[in-house]
Amino acid sequence: MATLEIDRLNKTYGTVRALRDMSFTVGAGEIFGFVGSNGAGKTTTMRIALGVLAPDSGEVRWDGRPLDLAMRRRIGYMPEERGLYPKMKVGDQLVYLARLHGLGTVAARTAMEHWTQVLGIDARRGDEVQKLSLGNQQRVQLAAALVHDPDILVLDEPFSGLDPVAVDVMSGVLRDRAAAGVPVVFSSHQLDLVERLCDRVGIVKAGEMVEVGGIEELRATQRPQWVVDAPAAPPGWASELSGVRVLRYDGARTFLEVDSPQDGAEQAVLRAALATGPVREFTPQRPSLTELFRHVVSSDEAPAPDSTTGSRTTPSTRQEASA
Repeated sequence: MATLEIDRLNKTYGTVRALRDMSFTVGAGEIFGFVGSNGAGKTTTMRIALGVLAPDSGEVRWDGRPLDLAMRRRIGYMPEERGLYPKMKVGDQLVYLARLHGLGTVAARTAMEHWTQVLGIDARRGDEVQKLSLGNQQRVQLAAALVHDPDILVLDEPFSGLDPVAVDVMSGVLRDRAAAGVPVVFSSHQLDLVERLCDRVGIVKAGEMVEVGGIEELRATQRPQWVVDAPAAPPGWASELSGVRVLRYDGARTFLEVDSPQDGAEQAVLRAALATGPVREFTPQRPSLTELFRHVVSSDEAPAPDSTTGSRTTPSTRQEASA
């Protein structure tokens, strides 16, 4: 099945470089999380994919071919700022939008009825959008992105303002669409949700993709960290161990980092801990996506993957783009 390709997009606003060789792919049936600080370039990338903005250079392709107007009509797009008619009734609006995408009257109404029911807003079909809660407006916005049965989903902050029940509903819809073979790309600042939901994640900084990969791949580290709970161990017990760096002591728990998982240093740590008495916990620690994100976006010297070779380079300090 077809793949969405974002290939070396560049975009400049005056003296501000909004995108720098932005590149990633989203395969059929894959959920791709697009994360970064405000102004990192996420929305600019999405608008270029939709044809709302033109890049200075680079290309967006679907199934190996540049996206044209006909193909862009097959994208379901959910903007961060609501793009609904506030005084138009929910049902009428969704039928209207479906017809704009080429559905006939009967098919458009059937699709409207289906998605309002799935998203739990079927009782609000006769209400004006402006009279809905922000969470229900967000559900209508997602219905508008889905009502024409798109081949690609591009969603900008789709979970913003949703309560936990609505988050579960929307997550289920995205999983269902991915299971049907639809590539799904969405941006979000809710990194715990991104970590649970996405197959792969791209972290953007100053218009450039600096980390991309599967969750477990991104969380992997060359220097494994461990937590040791040894209640009888004396203070500083691990400080002299070879190949080990103590990160911190927290009561009976010691947080430490070993040089390499291949040299057996972690077994030496366990033996040293057991020599002090009982060990209640000996657990590997891996950074969460939130911790990884903080590290990447807060470091001016964070290494960035080259967009064509996958090798790592050190970017210079960059001006944040206002996307």
